[in-house]
Amino acid sequence: MSDAPSADPRRRSLEDTPVRVVSARATLAARLKNLWSRRELLLGLISSDIRIKYKNSSLGLFWSMISPAFTLGVYYLVFSVFLKNGIPNFVIYLFSGLVVWNMFQNSINTATGVIVDRAALVKKVSFPREILALSNVGASVVYFVVQLLVLAIFVAGVGHAPAWKFMVILPISFLSLYLFTSALAIVMSAVNVYLRDMKHLMEVLLQLWFWLTPVVYSYENSIAPHLARRGLSFMYFLNPVTLIVVTFQRVFYVNTIVHSTVAPHPAIDILPTWTFDKFLYLNGVLLVIAILSFFVAEAIFGRLEGNFESEL
Repeated sequence: MSDAPSADPRRRSLEDTPVRVVSARATLAARLKNLWSRRELLLGLISSDIRIKYKNSSLGLFWSMISPAFTLGVYYLVFSVFLKNGIPNFVIYLFSGLVVWNMFQNSINTATGVIVDRAALVKKVSFPREILALSNVGASVVYFVVQLLVLAIFVAGVGHAPAWKFMVILPISFLSLYLFTSALAIVMSAVNVYLRDMKHLMEVLLQLWFWLTPVVYSYENSIAPHLARRGLSFMYFLNPVTLIVVTFQRVFYVNTIVHSTVAPHPAIDILPTWTFDKFLYLNGVLLVIAILSFFVAEAIFGRLEGNFESEL
């Protein structure tokens, strides 16, 4: 009887080789690295969005300066001439908060539906899809800078000096605004692929969010003092946009307590009476939270984008 044939050495070699499982889902670090490598595409999309908005316009981007300037002029007439609310230079307080809010609201409104709107591009071209949402945020940043320039010109024109010492906090506050806005825009753009009503729902929620943010009313007239008396003032700032708005108002409006121009001229706590160090500390904490929020948003987007093609 002949011996059994020996096993094929090539088969034995394959069996001894350890199996390595490769995940189709990229890690967060890989996603961020890929996103950074496509920054030129992001800048191109931002430029394209702005060109499309002002296509065939003779003044082009200059319209983005005329519009906020006209709005600022209307606010000045309404609150300084016709409907005097007793708060001196209220238009500066109002517009310095609106500059922040406009960037946040415009970014979310346009970014929520961007992947659905550009479904043809998503299906045909391979690229980090969150760039579409980030391009909308980037375009809003351009308009934000223009509006901020209009505000600075107005403040200088009326002879109202900003709080120069607090000016160094603005980059930290703006970076928090950008990262938090980008995080929410990325998540909403992905969710809207599966739930198409999300775009309309966000428009409604943003209206409510606006009135929860101290843009058109003073700190004294908000719920913050009532929460502070109960040791719950932190709840007022669970809205991350609140601290950013208050910071911009502190820089440009400057005053924390003013006297009403209407008799009997009571004192009004229009802004929190925090020190520079407290503003710096709170904005630093918010920046850390915003960075973490962006990482979480990237992770959520990575889990949701796998079925984009089939849903679109």
